[in-house]
Amino acid sequence: MDRWSSDPSPPDRLGRTWLSNVRLPPDGHPGLLGPAGGAGRGRAMRAGRGAAGAGRPWDPEQRWRVAIDGDGRIATLHPLPRGSRGAGDDWGGDWLSPAGVDLQINGGLGLAFPELTPADLPRLEQLLELLWRDGVEAICPTLVTCGVEPLRQALAVLREARQAHRHGRCRLLGAHLEGPFLAASRRGAHPLEHLAAPSLDALEERIAGFLGPAEVGPWAEPASGAGPAAAAAPAQDAWDGPEATAVRDGVAAAAPPPDGPAGAAAADIALVTLAPELEGAAAVIDALNRRGVLVSLGHSQADEAQAAASFKAGVRLLTHTFNAMAGLGHRAPGPIAAALARRDVGLGLIADGVHVAPSMAVLLQRLAPDRVLLVSDALAPYGLAEGRHRWDDRTLLVENGSCRLEDGTLAGVTLPLLEGARRLSRWSGRPDWAIAAATVLPRRALGEWRPLANLLIGRSLADCLRWRHGDGGLLWRRAG
Repeated sequence: MDRWSSDPSPPDRLGRTWLSNVRLPPDGHPGLLGPAGGAGRGRAMRAGRGAAGAGRPWDPEQRWRVAIDGDGRIATLHPLPRGSRGAGDDWGGDWLSPAGVDLQINGGLGLAFPELTPADLPRLEQLLELLWRDGVEAICPTLVTCGVEPLRQALAVLREARQAHRHGRCRLLGAHLEGPFLAASRRGAHPLEHLAAPSLDALEERIAGFLGPAEVGPWAEPASGAGPAAAAAPAQDAWDGPEATAVRDGVAAAAPPPDGPAGAAAADIALVTLAPELEGAAAVIDALNRRGVLVSLGHSQADEAQAAASFKAGVRLLTHTFNAMAGLGHRAPGPIAAALARRDVGLGLIADGVHVAPSMAVLLQRLAPDRVLLVSDALAPYGLAEGRHRWDDRTLLVENGSCRLEDGTLAGVTLPLLEGARRLSRWSGRPDWAIAAATVLPRRALGEWRPLANLLIGRSLADCLRWRHGDGGLLWRRAG
C-alpha cells in the first residue's frame, strides 16, 4: 500500500479512526517565548526543554498513535513503545505538524502590504487563500519602512481583513513593522527618506490607536470549517483564547489556559524590527515590551556588546540572520554570536540559498537547532511570474525566486515558506528540525508555550500537514 495515499482505518466503537507510526517534529526551546516577560513564560520554562508532550524529552525516533474523532479532529495522541506500530493507518514514520507560520512576508499577488487601501481587500483575500494552499496557516504581514500615513492606513486595512477571517484562508496575525527605526548604513532596500530616529513620540505617531498583544482581551477563533454561527465556540488552535484542550489518556497533564490575552492573533502589531544601538531605542524597546510586542534586532550596526545589552533589555529575535547585520567574525563576533550565547533569542532565517549560503544556514541550525525559525521574506511578486515588477516607485527584478532592485540590492524572494523548509532539510539532512523551523518555532517566538501534542489536540486533521522524506527530499501535503 502506498503510505502517502493509504485508506483510513475503520472506526472503533467510539467512532474514532487511528493513525499509527506517526512522528512529531521537535518542539523547540521553551525559553523562546515572545516578548520579555510574556504570557506563560514562567510555566513554559518549567515545562521541560524540547517536550513533545508534558515535559517529555523529544526523541527523533518516537512514534505516536493518533486518534481522529468523527468530525475529523485530532482527539488523542499516544506514544508507542519503541518497535511497536499499533493498529491503524500506518504512516510509516511520516511527520504530523500544524501548518506554517511566517513572521516576515511583505506581500504577494502584486500587493505590497505598506501600500494597502480598502480597495485592495478582495485581492488580499485571494493572497490569503494562496498562502493557505501553500501550507501557511498564519502570517505577520510585514510593513517595511514607509511614510506615516501609508503605514497607518495599511494597519487599518489589515485590521478589517483580520476581522473578516474565514476558514480556507491564511490567518492575519498582528503586523510586523520592519522599520522605520533602522541603521541607515544597514537599511538594504528600505527607503532612506522614511527612516526615523527612535523615540516614544515617533512610535506613537505611527501606532497610536493600534493594539499590541498585551492590550487585547481574550479571544478565540471559530472552529475550523465552522460558519459565523460558531464564532463563539473556542477553537483548539495555536492562536487560542482561554480555552485550551489537553492531551489526554496519560500523554500529558491537563494544560492550564494561557496567561493573559491571546496575543498575536488579535493584535494589530505583533513584531517590530529595529536597530537597538540607535539613541532612543532603549525607551522604544521598553514601550513595545509593555505592549507585548516581540522586538527583533535587524538592519543594525550593533556589535556584540550592544546586541547583548539589547537582549537583556527585551529584544528576543534576529530579523533575517546574517543579512543587514555584522556577520560572525572571530575577533568581532557581532550580534549573531551574542544571540547564540543565550537561550531565549530566536534566529530568523531566509532559506533560499541566496540570502544565506547553505553551509552557513546549516551551521546556524547546528549551533541552535531549537531557535532557528524560517521566514519567507516574500515580496509583492509572490505568486506571480518572474520578470520586472513595481515596488513603490522602484522596479524589482525577479529571477529564480530572488528579488533585486535595479542596482543589484537584494530585496527579498518569491518562494513559499515551506520551500525554505524543503531546502533546509536537503542541506542539513535534518527534515525534523526543518519542519519545526517553519511550523512550530515561529509559534514559540510569538509566545505559544503549550507542548506540540497539546497544540494538535482538537485540530482538524485536514488543516494539519503530513511530511514525508524520501528520494524526492522533504515533501508535504495536507494531512486529511
